[in-house]
Amino acid sequence: MINFLRVAYVGVILTMLGVTGWASSQVALWDTPRAVVLHPWFIATLFDTYFAFLVFYAWVAYKERGWIARVLWLLGILALGNIAIGAYMLIQLFRVPANATMEDLLLRKPVRRL
Repeated sequence: MINFLRVAYVGVILTMLGVTGWASSQVALWDTPRAVVLHPWFIATLFDTYFAFLVFYAWVAYKERGWIARVLWLLGILALGNIAIGAYMLIQLFRVPANATMEDLLLRKPVRRL
């Protein structure tokens, strides 16, 4: 499962970089037509997307122990969306062995006290 997820998230990042690069070469983000930006479905999709980013970020905040990492990942996710999410997932997926369980991936490891 871990190897499948590694391949899947590489695909997510490559696809998002490709489609973002293509869209950027067609029109600048700030040149999006007013009719598009004010369309109800555009607005609904934007809210849906950013709420999904915040739900994913809740897991990131749980996994990360330091406040600096938490803030940087929040900014990255809000600014880069699925590119940052894919990067975070790949970091987590390569921190566990290929035979790891989903619990190993999803749950925070306890801090070992000396």
